[in-house]
Amino acid sequence: MKSPTWATGILTDAAIHTAENFPCYIFAQMHSLDYLNRLRAAEIENIIRFLPKGGRVLELGAGTGRQSLELSRRGLDVTAVELASSGYASDRLFPVVDYDGIRLPFPDASFDAVFSSNALEHVGDLARMHAEIRRVLKPDGMCVHILPTHSWRFWSMLTSFPGAFIAMWRALNVFVTGRPARNAWLDAVRHVGAALLQPAHGERGHAITELWTFRPAWWRRNFAANGFIVVHDEPMGLFYTGDLVFADHLSLAARASLASVLGSACHLFELRLRPMP
Repeated sequence: MKSPTWATGILTDAAIHTAENFPCYIFAQMHSLDYLNRLRAAEIENIIRFLPKGGRVLELGAGTGRQSLELSRRGLDVTAVELASSGYASDRLFPVVDYDGIRLPFPDASFDAVFSSNALEHVGDLARMHAEIRRVLKPDGMCVHILPTHSWRFWSMLTSFPGAFIAMWRALNVFVTGRPARNAWLDAVRHVGAALLQPAHGERGHAITELWTFRPAWWRRNFAANGFIVVHDEPMGLFYTGDLVFADHLSLAARASLASVLGSACHLFELRLRPMP
């Protein structure tokens, strides 16, 4: 099986900053849409080999639709769905169908494949969602789900503390220079709060229990209990956290190297429908 191909090089030239810029570039927000879109687009090269060529694919939790756009560019017939209340609604790059998060607005046996990326962990009622996925899949259909790992959860917790320190450093720097500091202080408060409180990323438990529920073994059991066969699973092979260390100044090749030591941020699951008795 072909291995994922990441960009070569360890640090891009943009990472070479003068000391006066340190440590501003070390951490960046995971929800910087520009960087998040580039990261998700890079992951498509690893995902596309699992999806049926020319097939009709449903993406769940499509966000901005960036990955749906990339899949459609590679010859797939993609339909994207997302909650109408999604925070990405104003930043969409691809036609996205709004839905209520309960019933997928499509007839039975409509799709060759269902794809999701960092979405299922945000679903409260997984059994109901799995039932909907089974309903809209064709009998010979399949799923590809990308999910965050316990490694991502652990390193996100750990890096939240230096992230909070750096946010405070930035706010103080803005303050002493006499520039308007309201947004900088709000950002600092949010970082400090996240570090101290460690809120859950997904819908189950809290940050500590996610060290268990984000393990690939937990998802294998969940898929098996809801009518699916896991035919293949593997790490996605990139390391990143909720506060991206070095942000886009750290190349994909460097993140791939780090993943071999610190763990992959996400894990891929390829599923097939279990025959019903």
